[in-house]
Amino acid sequence: MKITTWNINGVRARIEGAVAYVREAKPDVLCFQEIKCQDEGFPTEAFTDLGYSVATHGQKGFNGVALLSLHPLEDVVRGLPGDDTDVQSRYIEATVTHGDLSVRVASIYLPNGNPLGTEKFPYKLAWMKRLEAHARGLLLSEMPVVLGGDYNVIPEPQDAKRPAAWVNDALFQPESRAAFRALGNLGYVEAVRASNPEPGIYTFWDYQAGAWQKDDGIRIDFQMLSPQAADRWVASGIDRFTRSWEKPSDHVPVWTELA
Repeated sequence: MKITTWNINGVRARIEGAVAYVREAKPDVLCFQEIKCQDEGFPTEAFTDLGYSVATHGQKGFNGVALLSLHPLEDVVRGLPGDDTDVQSRYIEATVTHGDLSVRVASIYLPNGNPLGTEKFPYKLAWMKRLEAHARGLLLSEMPVVLGGDYNVIPEPQDAKRPAAWVNDALFQPESRAAFRALGNLGYVEAVRASNPEPGIYTFWDYQAGAWQKDDGIRIDFQMLSPQAADRWVASGIDRFTRSWEKPSDHVPVWTELA
């Protein structure tokens, strides 16, 4: 089972690239973030025509997450548990079964948290605390779990071309990084770093100042695997080639294969 996560940065604006990627990469499951549309505005037919089931948790104009699967999406949950007052569409999960492998898959668009000194940073940290609690609960099922998405965290200095440029950014604060490490402390394995320990691996390049051309990137998109998923891990990678396409997302897909 190939599971891919991709912050598409507006699915309707990038629909041609999204469809081209799905045709080429053929993921079993695709986790989208920042679809930037309500559920009824999602271009569902473009993907159902390719054989995918679609589940969305949209929001007008910004945020929004989706799951696409070549296999049935079961027990879909929309919204991260733990705060009934949170109206931002940032989390969706479902069970996907292929053969004898059933996986609980989540698409996560974690809050950015900027600017520091505003209510956005405490919201980010509180959201991450809720994610930690929910991730702990998912482990109780003892089924493979893949938490894929845009985490808006730079875990280590090697995950940025210029770490010093991010010291005053919410993505690189000690509190953000510690909250991300908490998932690892639960037993989740960050798939790409586990198989590629070297620096210079990025998933995001800003549209400004020729960041892509300079390879001035950061790594903020991840797939966290529960121990049961890690036991079935085969390979992981980052599809950088999509960043050079016409009208690209500023993020690129991250994928993992489970046996």
